[in-house]
Amino acid sequence: MDFSFTDEQRMIRDTAQSFFQQASTSDAVRKAMETEQGYSDELWQSVCQEMFFQAVHIPESYGGMGLGYVELCSVVEQMGSNLVCSPFFSTVCLGANAILFAANDEQKEHYLPQIIDGSTATLAYAGRQVGTTASWGHDCIELCFTETNGQVVLDGQCHYVANGHTAQLIVVAAKEALTGELALFIVEPATVSTTLTRTYQGTMDQTQKQAMLSFNQCQLASDALMSRGFQAHQALEKTIALAQIAISADQLGGAQRVLDETVTYVNERVQFNRPVGSFQAVKHKAADMMLKAEASCSAVYYAACVADNTLAGQANIEQLQEAANIAKGYCSDAYFFNAGCAIQLFGGVGFTWEYDVHLYFKRAQSSAVMFGNSAYHHEQIASRLLD
Repeated sequence: MDFSFTDEQRMIRDTAQSFFQQASTSDAVRKAMETEQGYSDELWQSVCQEMFFQAVHIPESYGGMGLGYVELCSVVEQMGSNLVCSPFFSTVCLGANAILFAANDEQKEHYLPQIIDGSTATLAYAGRQVGTTASWGHDCIELCFTETNGQVVLDGQCHYVANGHTAQLIVVAAKEALTGELALFIVEPATVSTTLTRTYQGTMDQTQKQAMLSFNQCQLASDALMSRGFQAHQALEKTIALAQIAISADQLGGAQRVLDETVTYVNERVQFNRPVGSFQAVKHKAADMMLKAEASCSAVYYAACVADNTLAGQANIEQLQEAANIAKGYCSDAYFFNAGCAIQLFGGVGFTWEYDVHLYFKRAQSSAVMFGNSAYHHEQIASRLLD
């Protein structure tokens, strides 16, 4: 695949880079990560109202820009480069995608314009055991539902929900208690506040917030159902694959950023009357970091192109999942490698609070686990090769 950005895609990427460099400074990131909400309302409204990034890949028929996943990944890459604290991933890459794939036309017309106007959303489906089984597919769902007198009742918990404690719309995946049939529902927390408990869960990476959702005989109206059975399964699997690609783009941005910051630092740091960067061993380490970043770039935008082909009906879900496995599997290791090398090359100050290297290191570690670590994705690739 011969890939290069079009002039329009390059403009979107450069605009995102310029905006986030100014809006997501080190001070802004540290201020946001200290709050339970985890982001600035002012920044989120700027992203939505001024930049319109949340509408990049939402079809024009619902008020979006109607662009592709390549454009979306170029925005997410710059967010990862600047450690942006926002509900963008949960809203756009999880909630909006789930609605696009699972909802009917009436539901799309109702909820997608809300997201375009700045409402936040997320996807909740993972059970507690996902952390130990390393599986992030539909088989990790523990939440159950029953149907009584035309109403749906949810009972159980969802864990590791991105921005789940603040989202205004939540797409929930649950299995029928008796048959195990999968279904996707749209939930507005404000309308079920007495039967839905949202608990913020602190994590190692303070720039990305998570929550646990507890449904206690939570009753939903019949129109909360978006899809069930095979359609729900396909919608969930497609949403998960696209989320993995988006995380990979975030990791790419971070891997490149720590490389750039490290090269700048070692060329300024003087030891034995010469810049540290002039030593051959340091050059070799920086070269290894550059290789990781460049290969990550190829993996991410290959996967983004496959995503666009899938959305256009020119590729199937299996091809999308394979591309997502390649990107997430490689980028998870690459980002962690680059962040670890950065801490080593920064020396003692790499561990200090004054420098941002440790923030990228934590983001690298947490994003490596989210939606499957590298071992999980390598196993998925291997299983496909054996089929």
